[in-house]
Amino acid sequence: MTTIQQFNELHASPELLFIGNAWDLLSALTLEKAGFKAIGTTSWGIANSLGYVDGELIDFNRHLAIIKTMADNINIPVSADIEAGYGSDTKTIVENVLRIADVGVAGINIEDSLKNQQGLRTLREHCDILTHLRTALEHRGYKDFYINARTDTYFHEEQPFLETLNRAKAYVESGASGIFIPGMTDHQEIRELTLTVDVPINLMSLPGLTNCTILKELGVKRFSFGNALSDSIIAYLTKHARRLMDTRDTSFLYEE
Repeated sequence: MTTIQQFNELHASPELLFIGNAWDLLSALTLEKAGFKAIGTTSWGIANSLGYVDGELIDFNRHLAIIKTMADNINIPVSADIEAGYGSDTKTIVENVLRIADVGVAGINIEDSLKNQQGLRTLREHCDILTHLRTALEHRGYKDFYINARTDTYFHEEQPFLETLNRAKAYVESGASGIFIPGMTDHQEIRELTLTVDVPINLMSLPGLTNCTILKELGVKRFSFGNALSDSIIAYLTKHARRLMDTRDTSFLYEE
């Protein structure tokens, strides 16, 4: 079984897929060892680990190399967060996704946010990208490569639900394997969406939206924590680095 097939089966399982978000090889290996069944990279975490903020500021080749290192060294599927595709035109985005598929990942997250200005791509523009991606991947031999279409309506719209529902249906028709909606937290809206959209729905952890069992009952098929773990690790490192300098004593490093 290929990693792409394995990844698709995880989404088809009766169990919710709790995916671990990694930002380097160490974090990916640690999450694998802890028992996670798949890894999703976090672009925010990768950017922070290299001294950048999120937003496609890293050279794409450098980002690709980090993704490849994870895919080469762990034994569970890897899905790559590629933000909006690292390109201003469909051709470049398609080429980038094919390069990502070639390093052995099982899927991608691709979002509809614009990077050089505020707002979202138009529905037609993003559907066109998804259609070209699916066609190019099929021609390259990547049947059922997992395209997790992320919509950022909850970050940009005052009343996002109907626009989210409209975009989700259109993205599925354009070739998306699943729909990712960060920022969505209302249980009634989540339930309505999972009953209406006939592909796996992926939500992201936020305060008040943390429990896999509850989300499974609402029909959610995939749950991720984005940059929350990497942010927590950075906060821990910052706190203890300051403590080392303040106390000039390393004894606390050996406390359990």
